Amino acid sequence: MCTRVTCSGGAYAYIEEAFGPFAGFIASTLLWLGWSVFSDAAIAVAMTDALSTVVPELTRPVPRAIFLVGLFAFLALVNLTGVKSGMKLYVFNTIAKLVPLLLLIAAGLFVINFDNLVIVKWPSAEDFGAAVLLLFFAFAGAETALAPSGEIKQPSKTIPRGLLLGISGILILYIALQTVAQGVLGPALAKNTEAPLVATATSVFGHWGGTLLLFGLVVSIFGTLSGDVLTTPRVVFASARDGLLPRQLAKIHPKYKTPYLAIIFYAALGCVFALTGSFKQLLLVATGSILLIYLGVSLAVIRLRQRDGKPSGNEFCLPGGATIPLASSAVIVWLLTRMEGGEALGIAALLGGTVLIYLVRMVYMSRRRAG
Repeated sequence: MCTRVTCSGGAYAYIEEAFGPFAGFIASTLLWLGWSVFSDAAIAVAMTDALSTVVPELTRPVPRAIFLVGLFAFLALVNLTGVKSGMKLYVFNTIAKLVPLLLLIAAGLFVINFDNLVIVKWPSAEDFGAAVLLLFFAFAGAETALAPSGEIKQPSKTIPRGLLLGISGILILYIALQTVAQGVLGPALAKNTEAPLVATATSVFGHWGGTLLLFGLVVSIFGTLSGDVLTTPRVVFASARDGLLPRQLAKIHPKYKTPYLAIIFYAALGCVFALTGSFKQLLLVATGSILLIYLGVSLAVIRLRQRDGKPSGNEFCLPGGATIPLASSAVIVWLLTRMEGGEALGIAALLGGTVLIYLVRMVYMSRRRAG
Protein backbone atom coordinates (compact mmCIF):
# COMPACT_ATOMS: atom_id res chain seq x y z
CA MET A 1 0.00 0.00 0.00
CA CYS A 2 1.33 3.42 -0.91
CA THR A 3 0.17 6.69 0.56
CA ARG A 4 0.02 10.01 -1.24
CA VAL A 5 -0.75 12.84 1.16
CA THR A 6 -2.91 15.59 -0.30
CA CYS A 7 -1.97 18.85 1.40
CA SER A 8 -4.63 20.93 3.15
CA GLY A 9 -7.51 18.76 1.92
CA GLY A 10 -6.80 15.56 3.80
CA ALA A 11 -8.82 12.38 3.44
CA TYR A 12 -11.72 13.87 1.49
CA ALA A 13 -9.37 15.35 -1.13
CA TYR A 14 -7.69 11.97 -1.46
CA ILE A 15 -11.06 10.31 -2.12
CA GLU A 16 -12.05 13.08 -4.53
CA GLU A 17 -8.84 12.59 -6.47
CA ALA A 18 -9.67 8.90 -6.89
CA PHE A 19 -13.44 8.96 -7.47
CA GLY A 20 -14.44 12.50 -8.42
CA PRO A 21 -16.22 15.55 -6.93
CA PHE A 22 -19.36 13.74 -5.76
CA ALA A 23 -17.37 11.25 -3.68
CA GLY A 24 -15.22 14.11 -2.41
CA PHE A 25 -18.26 16.06 -1.24
CA ILE A 26 -19.71 13.02 0.56
CA ALA A 27 -16.36 12.32 2.20
CA SER A 28 -15.89 15.96 3.21
CA THR A 29 -19.29 16.09 4.92
CA LEU A 30 -18.77 12.76 6.67
CA LEU A 31 -15.37 13.97 7.87
CA TRP A 32 -16.19 17.34 9.36
CA LEU A 33 -19.85 16.75 10.28
CA GLY A 34 -20.41 13.03 10.70
CA TRP A 35 -17.10 12.40 12.43
CA SER A 36 -15.68 15.59 13.90
CA VAL A 37 -18.83 17.38 15.06
CA PHE A 38 -20.54 14.25 16.41
CA SER A 39 -17.39 12.99 18.14
CA ASP A 40 -16.74 16.35 19.78
CA ALA A 41 -20.35 16.47 20.92
CA ALA A 42 -20.00 12.93 22.33
CA ILE A 43 -16.86 13.65 24.36
CA ALA A 44 -18.30 16.96 25.56
CA VAL A 45 -21.24 14.96 26.94
CA ALA A 46 -18.77 12.48 28.52
CA MET A 47 -16.85 15.38 30.09
CA THR A 48 -20.05 16.82 31.54
CA ASP A 49 -21.13 13.42 32.89
CA ALA A 50 -17.75 12.93 34.57
CA LEU A 51 -17.86 16.37 36.17
CA SER A 52 -21.39 15.69 37.40
CA THR A 53 -19.96 13.10 39.81
CA VAL A 54 -18.48 16.00 41.82
CA VAL A 55 -20.79 18.79 40.65
CA PRO A 56 -24.31 17.26 40.84
CA GLU A 57 -25.88 20.45 39.47
CA LEU A 58 -24.60 19.44 36.02
CA THR A 59 -27.21 16.68 35.94
CA ARG A 60 -29.91 19.36 35.79
CA PRO A 61 -30.89 20.64 32.31
CA VAL A 62 -30.25 24.37 32.74
CA PRO A 63 -26.81 24.26 34.44
CA ARG A 64 -25.77 21.51 32.03
CA ALA A 65 -26.79 23.63 29.03
CA ILE A 66 -25.00 26.70 30.41
CA PHE A 67 -21.82 24.67 30.92
CA LEU A 68 -21.85 23.19 27.40
CA VAL A 69 -22.57 26.53 25.73
CA GLY A 70 -19.80 28.19 27.74
CA LEU A 71 -17.37 25.38 26.88
CA PHE A 72 -17.85 25.62 23.11
CA ALA A 73 -17.96 29.43 23.20
CA PHE A 74 -14.62 29.57 25.02
CA LEU A 75 -12.98 27.14 22.59
CA ALA A 76 -14.24 29.13 19.62
CA LEU A 77 -13.00 32.40 21.12
CA VAL A 78 -9.50 31.04 21.81
CA ASN A 79 -9.12 29.72 18.28
CA LEU A 80 -10.56 32.87 16.71
CA THR A 81 -7.60 34.85 17.99
CA GLY A 82 -5.06 32.82 16.00
CA VAL A 83 -3.27 29.50 15.57
CA LYS A 84 -0.57 30.26 18.16
CA SER A 85 -3.00 30.67 21.04
CA GLY A 86 -4.83 27.52 20.00
CA MET A 87 -1.59 25.53 19.74
CA LYS A 88 -0.36 26.71 23.16
CA LEU A 89 -3.62 25.56 24.74
CA TYR A 90 -3.39 22.21 22.92
CA VAL A 91 0.22 21.55 23.99
CA PHE A 92 -0.54 22.41 27.64
CA ASN A 93 -3.54 20.07 27.65
CA THR A 94 -1.51 17.23 26.11
CA ILE A 95 1.10 17.39 28.89
CA ALA A 96 -1.48 17.85 31.65
CA LYS A 97 -3.54 14.84 30.59
CA LEU A 98 -0.60 12.44 30.21
CA VAL A 99 0.95 12.98 33.66
CA PRO A 100 -1.97 11.57 35.73
CA LEU A 101 -2.37 8.61 33.34
CA LEU A 102 1.31 7.70 33.53
CA LEU A 103 1.26 8.01 37.33
CA LEU A 104 -1.74 5.68 37.49
CA ILE A 105 -0.01 3.10 35.30
CA ALA A 106 3.26 3.28 37.26
CA ALA A 107 1.57 2.87 40.66
CA GLY A 108 -1.27 0.60 39.56
CA LEU A 109 1.00 -2.10 38.16
CA PHE A 110 2.17 -2.84 41.74
CA VAL A 111 -1.33 -3.38 43.18
CA ILE A 112 -2.91 -5.45 40.42
CA ASN A 113 -4.79 -8.57 41.40
CA PHE A 114 -3.79 -10.91 38.59
CA ASP A 115 -6.85 -13.09 39.20
CA ASN A 116 -8.90 -10.21 37.78
CA LEU A 117 -7.03 -10.50 34.48
CA VAL A 118 -8.03 -14.11 33.85
CA ILE A 119 -10.53 -14.47 30.99
CA VAL A 120 -13.18 -16.84 32.31
CA LYS A 121 -15.60 -16.53 29.39
CA TRP A 122 -14.95 -15.46 25.81
CA PRO A 123 -17.49 -13.00 24.35
CA SER A 124 -19.81 -13.98 21.54
CA ALA A 125 -19.16 -12.69 18.02
CA GLU A 126 -22.00 -10.16 18.37
CA ASP A 127 -20.74 -8.84 21.72
CA PHE A 128 -17.18 -8.70 20.40
CA GLY A 129 -18.29 -6.76 17.32
CA ALA A 130 -20.31 -4.29 19.38
CA ALA A 131 -17.34 -3.73 21.73
CA VAL A 132 -14.91 -3.24 18.84
CA LEU A 133 -17.27 -0.72 17.25
CA LEU A 134 -17.25 1.35 20.44
CA LEU A 135 -13.52 0.90 20.98
CA PHE A 136 -12.75 1.99 17.44
CA PHE A 137 -13.79 5.50 18.45
CA ALA A 138 -10.73 5.73 20.71
CA PHE A 139 -8.31 5.11 17.83
CA ALA A 140 -9.98 7.24 15.16
CA GLY A 141 -9.20 10.84 14.31
CA ALA A 142 -5.59 10.56 13.19
CA GLU A 143 -6.61 11.86 9.77
CA THR A 144 -7.05 15.34 11.25
CA ALA A 145 -3.25 15.62 11.07
CA LEU A 146 -3.70 16.02 7.32
CA ALA A 147 -5.56 19.33 7.70
CA PRO A 148 -2.37 21.40 8.22
CA SER A 149 -0.21 19.08 6.10
CA GLY A 150 0.50 21.86 3.62
CA GLU A 151 2.77 23.39 6.26
CA ILE A 152 4.73 20.18 6.99
CA LYS A 153 8.04 19.33 5.35
CA GLN A 154 7.91 16.17 3.22
CA PRO A 155 4.32 15.31 4.26
CA SER A 156 4.29 12.16 2.10
CA LYS A 157 6.88 10.66 4.44
CA THR A 158 6.50 12.57 7.68
CA ILE A 159 2.77 12.14 8.23
CA PRO A 160 2.46 8.36 7.61
CA ARG A 161 5.44 7.68 9.88
CA GLY A 162 4.05 10.02 12.52
CA LEU A 163 0.69 8.27 12.37
CA LEU A 164 2.25 4.83 12.78
CA LEU A 165 4.33 5.96 15.76
CA GLY A 166 1.45 7.88 17.33
CA ILE A 167 -1.10 5.09 17.02
CA SER A 168 1.43 2.54 18.31
CA GLY A 169 2.06 4.72 21.35
CA ILE A 170 -1.66 5.14 21.98
CA LEU A 171 -2.17 1.37 21.70
CA ILE A 172 0.47 0.70 24.35
CA LEU A 173 -1.02 3.38 26.62
CA TYR A 174 -4.55 1.99 26.29
CA ILE A 175 -3.44 -1.60 26.95
CA ALA A 176 -1.57 -0.48 30.07
CA LEU A 177 -4.58 1.50 31.35
CA GLN A 178 -7.00 -1.36 30.66
CA THR A 179 -4.66 -3.81 32.42
CA VAL A 180 -4.42 -1.61 35.50
CA ALA A 181 -8.15 -0.81 35.62
CA GLN A 182 -9.20 -4.44 35.13
CA GLY A 183 -6.55 -5.73 37.52
CA VAL A 184 -7.48 -3.30 40.28
CA LEU A 185 -11.27 -3.15 40.00
CA GLY A 186 -12.07 -6.58 38.57
CA PRO A 187 -15.82 -7.14 37.97
CA ALA A 188 -16.56 -3.70 39.48
CA LEU A 189 -15.00 -2.08 36.40
CA ALA A 190 -18.12 -2.82 34.34
CA LYS A 191 -20.24 -0.86 36.83
CA ASN A 192 -18.15 2.32 36.60
CA THR A 193 -19.36 3.52 33.21
CA GLU A 194 -19.11 7.27 33.81
CA ALA A 195 -15.51 7.54 35.06
CA PRO A 196 -13.80 4.12 35.36
CA LEU A 197 -10.26 5.52 35.60
CA VAL A 198 -11.34 7.84 38.41
CA ALA A 199 -12.62 4.79 40.31
CA THR A 200 -9.34 2.99 39.61
CA ALA A 201 -7.24 5.91 40.84
CA THR A 202 -9.38 6.22 43.97
CA SER A 203 -8.71 2.56 44.72
CA VAL A 204 -4.96 2.94 44.10
CA PHE A 205 -4.21 6.35 45.64
CA GLY A 206 -7.26 7.18 47.73
CA HIS A 207 -9.60 10.16 47.33
CA TRP A 208 -6.88 12.52 46.09
CA GLY A 209 -6.00 10.09 43.33
CA GLY A 210 -9.58 10.05 42.09
CA THR A 211 -9.58 13.84 42.06
CA LEU A 212 -6.30 13.87 40.13
CA LEU A 213 -7.63 11.46 37.50
CA LEU A 214 -10.88 13.39 37.21
CA PHE A 215 -8.78 16.47 36.53
CA GLY A 216 -6.78 14.47 33.98
CA LEU A 217 -9.96 13.19 32.34
CA VAL A 218 -11.43 16.68 32.03
CA VAL A 219 -8.15 18.08 30.71
CA SER A 220 -7.84 15.19 28.24
CA ILE A 221 -11.29 15.79 26.79
CA PHE A 222 -10.78 19.53 26.83
CA GLY A 223 -7.48 19.06 25.01
CA THR A 224 -9.14 16.94 22.33
CA LEU A 225 -11.88 19.51 21.87
CA SER A 226 -9.42 22.39 21.67
CA GLY A 227 -7.36 20.51 19.08
CA ASP A 228 -10.44 19.74 16.99
CA VAL A 229 -11.71 23.31 17.10
CA LEU A 230 -8.22 24.35 16.02
CA THR A 231 -7.90 21.99 13.03
CA THR A 232 -11.31 20.82 11.76
CA PRO A 233 -12.79 24.25 10.95
CA ARG A 234 -9.95 24.53 8.45
CA VAL A 235 -11.47 21.53 6.64
CA VAL A 236 -14.78 23.44 6.61
CA PHE A 237 -12.87 26.48 5.34
CA ALA A 238 -11.18 24.43 2.60
CA SER A 239 -14.50 22.92 1.54
CA ALA A 240 -16.09 26.37 1.36
CA ARG A 241 -13.11 27.75 -0.55
CA ASP A 242 -13.47 24.89 -3.05
CA GLY A 243 -17.18 25.61 -3.47
CA LEU A 244 -18.42 22.52 -1.62
CA LEU A 245 -19.94 24.61 1.18
CA PRO A 246 -21.29 28.18 1.28
CA ARG A 247 -18.59 30.70 0.37
CA GLN A 248 -19.23 32.72 3.54
CA LEU A 249 -17.54 29.96 5.57
CA ALA A 250 -14.27 30.70 3.73
CA LYS A 251 -14.06 34.27 5.05
CA ILE A 252 -10.88 35.26 6.93
CA HIS A 253 -10.89 37.52 9.97
CA PRO A 254 -9.32 40.88 9.00
CA LYS A 255 -7.25 41.13 12.22
CA TYR A 256 -6.49 37.55 13.34
CA LYS A 257 -6.33 36.00 9.85
CA THR A 258 -8.34 32.97 10.99
CA PRO A 259 -11.37 31.33 9.30
CA TYR A 260 -13.59 32.80 11.98
CA LEU A 261 -16.99 31.98 10.49
CA ALA A 262 -15.95 28.35 9.97
CA ILE A 263 -14.79 28.19 13.60
CA ILE A 264 -18.03 29.69 14.93
CA PHE A 265 -20.14 27.45 12.69
CA TYR A 266 -18.27 24.32 13.77
CA ALA A 267 -18.41 25.11 17.51
CA ALA A 268 -22.11 25.97 17.30
CA LEU A 269 -22.97 22.65 15.64
CA GLY A 270 -20.97 20.71 18.23
CA CYS A 271 -22.79 22.51 21.02
CA VAL A 272 -26.23 21.82 19.51
CA PHE A 273 -25.60 18.08 19.17
CA ALA A 274 -24.07 17.89 22.67
CA LEU A 275 -27.23 19.48 24.08
CA THR A 276 -29.57 17.10 22.25
CA GLY A 277 -27.83 13.69 22.07
CA SER A 278 -26.57 10.97 24.40
CA PHE A 279 -22.94 9.87 24.53
CA LYS A 280 -23.47 6.42 23.00
CA GLN A 281 -25.72 7.66 20.16
CA LEU A 282 -23.32 10.44 19.20
CA LEU A 283 -20.31 8.15 19.49
CA LEU A 284 -21.73 5.45 17.21
CA VAL A 285 -22.81 7.92 14.52
CA ALA A 286 -19.32 9.45 14.63
CA THR A 287 -17.69 6.02 14.44
CA GLY A 288 -19.87 4.94 11.51
CA SER A 289 -19.00 8.13 9.66
CA ILE A 290 -15.25 7.75 10.07
CA LEU A 291 -15.44 4.08 9.11
CA LEU A 292 -17.02 5.12 5.81
CA ILE A 293 -14.20 7.63 5.33
CA TYR A 294 -11.60 4.95 5.99
CA LEU A 295 -13.37 2.63 3.57
CA GLY A 296 -13.22 5.34 0.91
CA VAL A 297 -9.51 5.94 1.56
CA SER A 298 -8.73 2.21 1.37
CA LEU A 299 -10.52 1.90 -1.96
CA ALA A 300 -8.88 5.12 -3.17
CA VAL A 301 -5.44 3.63 -2.50
CA ILE A 302 -6.27 0.74 -4.85
CA ARG A 303 -7.78 3.05 -7.46
CA LEU A 304 -4.88 5.53 -7.50
CA ARG A 305 -2.30 2.77 -7.57
CA GLN A 306 -4.01 1.27 -10.64
CA ARG A 307 -4.28 4.67 -12.32
CA ASP A 308 -0.91 6.19 -11.48
CA GLY A 309 1.27 3.13 -11.12
CA LYS A 310 4.14 2.78 -8.68
CA PRO A 311 4.82 5.93 -6.63
CA SER A 312 8.11 7.81 -6.63
CA GLY A 313 10.85 7.16 -4.13
CA ASN A 314 10.02 10.17 -1.92
CA GLU A 315 6.57 8.81 -0.99
CA PHE A 316 5.81 6.51 1.93
CA CYS A 317 5.10 2.92 0.91
CA LEU A 318 4.08 -0.27 2.74
CA PRO A 319 4.69 -3.69 1.18
CA GLY A 320 1.93 -6.02 0.01
CA GLY A 321 0.34 -4.06 -2.81
CA ALA A 322 -3.47 -4.16 -2.48
CA THR A 323 -3.41 -6.64 0.43
CA ILE A 324 -3.57 -4.05 3.22
CA PRO A 325 -6.35 -1.84 1.73
CA LEU A 326 -8.42 -4.92 0.82
CA ALA A 327 -8.04 -6.35 4.31
CA SER A 328 -8.93 -3.02 5.91
CA SER A 329 -11.99 -2.71 3.66
CA ALA A 330 -13.20 -6.14 4.77
CA VAL A 331 -12.75 -5.26 8.45
CA ILE A 332 -14.56 -1.95 8.00
CA VAL A 333 -17.54 -3.57 6.26
CA TRP A 334 -17.74 -6.13 9.08
CA LEU A 335 -17.70 -3.36 11.71
CA LEU A 336 -20.43 -1.41 9.91
CA THR A 337 -22.68 -4.48 9.96
CA ARG A 338 -22.35 -4.52 13.78
CA MET A 339 -24.22 -1.21 14.11
CA GLU A 340 -27.66 -1.26 15.70
CA GLY A 341 -30.74 -0.10 13.83
CA GLY A 342 -31.00 3.39 15.33
CA GLU A 343 -27.38 4.33 14.70
CA ALA A 344 -27.41 2.76 11.23
CA LEU A 345 -30.51 4.81 10.46
CA GLY A 346 -28.69 7.93 11.64
CA ILE A 347 -25.77 7.22 9.29
CA ALA A 348 -28.21 6.55 6.42
CA ALA A 349 -30.01 9.84 7.14
CA LEU A 350 -26.69 11.69 7.17
CA LEU A 351 -25.70 10.16 3.83
CA GLY A 352 -29.13 10.88 2.34
CA GLY A 353 -29.02 14.49 3.50
CA THR A 354 -25.52 14.91 2.08
CA VAL A 355 -26.60 13.57 -1.31
CA LEU A 356 -29.63 15.89 -1.30
CA ILE A 357 -27.46 18.91 -0.47
CA TYR A 358 -25.08 17.99 -3.28
CA LEU A 359 -27.93 17.69 -5.80
CA VAL A 360 -29.44 21.02 -4.70
CA ARG A 361 -26.02 22.60 -5.02
CA MET A 362 -25.58 21.20 -8.53
CA VAL A 363 -28.97 22.56 -9.63
CA TYR A 364 -28.17 25.97 -8.13
CA MET A 365 -24.76 26.09 -9.83
CA SER A 366 -26.17 25.09 -13.21
CA ARG A 367 -28.89 27.75 -13.01
CA ARG A 368 -26.33 30.32 -11.96
CA ARG A 369 -24.14 29.52 -14.93
CA ALA A 370 -27.14 29.56 -17.28
CA GLY A 371 -28.26 32.93 -15.91
